[in-house]
Amino acid sequence: MELRRGGVGSQAVGRRMDGDSRDGGGGCKDGGSEDYENLPTSASLSTHMTAGAMAGILEHSVMYPVDSVKTRMQSLNPDPKAQYTSVYGALKKIIRTEGFWRPLRGLNVMVMGAGPAHAMYFACYENMKRTLNAVFHHQGNSHLANGIAGSMATLLHDAVMNPAEVVKQRMQMYDSPHRSALSCMWTVWRTEGLGAFYRSYTTQLTMNIPFQSIHFITYEFLQEQVNPHRGYNPQSHIISGGLAGALAAAATTPLDVCKTLLNTQENVALNLANISGRLSGMANAFRTVYQLNGLPGYFKGIQARVIYQMPSTAISWSVYEFFKYFLTKHKLENRTPY
Repeated sequence: MELRRGGVGSQAVGRRMDGDSRDGGGGCKDGGSEDYENLPTSASLSTHMTAGAMAGILEHSVMYPVDSVKTRMQSLNPDPKAQYTSVYGALKKIIRTEGFWRPLRGLNVMVMGAGPAHAMYFACYENMKRTLNAVFHHQGNSHLANGIAGSMATLLHDAVMNPAEVVKQRMQMYDSPHRSALSCMWTVWRTEGLGAFYRSYTTQLTMNIPFQSIHFITYEFLQEQVNPHRGYNPQSHIISGGLAGALAAAATTPLDVCKTLLNTQENVALNLANISGRLSGMANAFRTVYQLNGLPGYFKGIQARVIYQMPSTAISWSVYEFFKYFLTKHKLENRTPY
């Protein structure tokens, strides 16, 4: 399924998008070495950022209703009217009882956060991956380098996304008093202060650093198996992205449950745990989840999380790789004399 089009050098763009040297020179013998040498060795920073922003926006927009269900299914003490047994059943019940648009409440703030967050995320990952692979593996593909690059990219991503996560999760909860993202932000700022937007930041990092390490290592490993020349191959990007996201999501569900509790400050649950005021800190969140639901509590919503994350990462990688391929090829063709 590698997509190639006529035009000088376009055949090599798909294979050389990441500056890899794994095709052993086979792609440059038939088309003339001069054209091949004119190709950029990697996509530009602006290309990575633009492709990343588009991937983040589309990923979160398409999968947002499932994300809303995941947030509710992670509730430690849900209202009887908001107890669900499946993702499909939850969506059907929410739409029937709360309105067609209810699963999308908070989408606007998520889109505003996802664009810049994913732009920095993919740009940082690509540049760190290239630099660290040169150090660790002499231009090859080091899984350690990919894991470290993913972890570093997460620091930037979560710094932007954490406030957006707080707002959107509060709006996703059943019977939320917030009717708009702006009113939610203002209420949180006025009643809990700026720190409320970063109350779960350490938990988010504790979850996302292993998540992204597993995610990127698995994605790169699967790409080596199904797409060894690293050409633009939509099917391979979808399969690798989906499987990588599902594995990472399942492994980090306990941390996601704790993050949701810190973000939502679920009142009924905190009252049952005899917690007055606000819950803060990852250790307190872990202790509260265990106190209320035992070990099974750490895996609340795992079905929804995997169902959300699998297509989500598949969409993200396929959109990202498409825009990276398209924008790089477009820049190449614009500078190539006809």
